[in-house]
Amino acid sequence: MIVPAEERLARVLLTAVAEPGDERLGRLVDLEGAQGAIKAIRADEVPGCDDESELRRRFPAWRARLSEADPERLLASGEEQGGRLLCPGDAEWPSQLDDLGAARPYALWVRGDQDLRFGCLRSVALVGARAASPYGVHVAAEMAAELADNNWTVVSGGAYGIDAAAHRGALGGDGTTVAVFACGVDVTYPSSHSALFLEIAQSGLLVSELPPGATPTRPRFLIRNRVIAALTRGTVVVEAAQRSGAISTARHARDLGRAVMVVPGPVTSPTSAGCHTILREWAEAVCVTDTADVLDRVGLIGDDLAPERRGPVLDRDRLGPAARDVLEAFPARGGVGAARIAVNAGVDLDTALACLGALAAGGFIERCAKGWKLRRDSIRS
Repeated sequence: MIVPAEERLARVLLTAVAEPGDERLGRLVDLEGAQGAIKAIRADEVPGCDDESELRRRFPAWRARLSEADPERLLASGEEQGGRLLCPGDAEWPSQLDDLGAARPYALWVRGDQDLRFGCLRSVALVGARAASPYGVHVAAEMAAELADNNWTVVSGGAYGIDAAAHRGALGGDGTTVAVFACGVDVTYPSSHSALFLEIAQSGLLVSELPPGATPTRPRFLIRNRVIAALTRGTVVVEAAQRSGAISTARHARDLGRAVMVVPGPVTSPTSAGCHTILREWAEAVCVTDTADVLDRVGLIGDDLAPERRGPVLDRDRLGPAARDVLEAFPARGGVGAARIAVNAGVDLDTALACLGALAAGGFIERCAKGWKLRRDSIRS
């Protein structure tokens, strides 16, 4: 499907005049198209749309912004920065964003040579605290690198802490990572991440709903979280305090039917308190401790199942049933005769004698004045 030039320019205008995620305007766009929505704003008319009065209240501000917006200049500015505009219907548009319904982005501004749709077919969001602990940074980086090794794209928000660790881990694993901005893709925020964003643009993607030059605001950070959740098969909250934007991303993932995964942390750590609340109160949330757990949740059945977790295999685990019964019949201290062992183990004397020989050869027991006793170094084996 080829999006008409007029519709594309209208969507550029929508990214410039309206805040992302406005479901009222989104419903109008679904009914009338982007061009129809722009015409309605200019004419102060809301044809056949719910929430007419609420929309009309916003029209004056949008009309004022329309008078200043130049869609062709914005497109040219984006291209100068190595970016491009994606619209619903474009071949590169990730169709999973349509799950957002009326809150779907009007368009996406993208920097980078990777294909966004293809890159997000196998993708996981790693999100968490900006004021991350060394533990959280380590877990995020290791998990992202291992996901990259398994050809999964890592999506995050480009912020300090867990986000940055996730991006760097994926880049260190020669994988693809996507940073979703709460500002224009030409705006470096935070400014200290300029080198990181340049590296992401070279081997991954920078993505935003906002046009070039748009600056970040607190509401925009929260609104963009729904895009992170919608792009991916699941969201991993690596570290989060009780009030954290990462929890809002997880909430969007839950509402969209995506996998919600949480890394547990020390019970004394306030940066993991939000993680533990999710695990305690959300039935949909799953505890994950490594990449295998994540792939088991979001991967293909039969291809990405995590191995069954077992404790260490002890020497006594390799014993046969009779030998194990005979060994368990020994008292913790002191010696005992073969006849008493047979009675305690519930086996005949010949079986007991055969097992005693095998256990002695295996180093579990040794002879003593009273018959046989456990070797001290075998008690824990």
